[in-house]
Amino acid sequence: MPELTLRSFAWGDVPAITAIYKHYVDHSTATFDLDAPGPTDIAEKFGHMLEDGHPVVIAERAGALIGYAYASTYRPRPAYRFTCEDSIYLHPDAIGQGLGRTLLAELIARSQSFGFKQMIAVITAESAASVALHEKFGFVTVGHHAALGLKFDRWLDVVHMQRAL
Repeated sequence: MPELTLRSFAWGDVPAITAIYKHYVDHSTATFDLDAPGPTDIAEKFGHMLEDGHPVVIAERAGALIGYAYASTYRPRPAYRFTCEDSIYLHPDAIGQGLGRTLLAELIARSQSFGFKQMIAVITAESAASVALHEKFGFVTVGHHAALGLKFDRWLDVVHMQRAL
C-alpha cells in the first residue's frame, strides 16, 4: 500500500472534499445536512477556517485525497474562541484502515499548537465507531440528546463528547 501523507489544506482539495462530504450527506447520518453543499460552499467554509488559521488536515495516498479533518470554533461568540469542534470524514474506500485515528491524533496536536483549550465532538449516537474513536483519545461523554435530528425519516440522538487539549 502506498505511503500515507498528512498535509495542510490547499485550494485544489475542494473538489475531493466536496465529493467525500456529498457521500456522507447522501448515505449516512454522520452529518445532518440534507442537501450536499457544492464546491463554492465548501470553498467558502474552508476559506474561513484558513483565514482564522484553524487546523485542517488532509490525508492522501498516491496523490489522492482519502480523508480530511478539521477543528473550528465551536460557537461564534467570542467567549468560545478557545473551544473547537472536530470533524473527520474519510473516503468510503479508506474506512477501517486506522485513518480516523491518524487524522484525529494530528488534529489534536495541531489544535493544541493553535491554542485551542477544549475540543468538542458532536456525534450521531448510532455512530459507535466514532464514539469509540473519540473515547480512545480521552474524550468523555458530556451530553446525550434524544431525537435531536430527523434524517432518512428517523429521529436521531446526538452525543456531545469533550476533551481538554
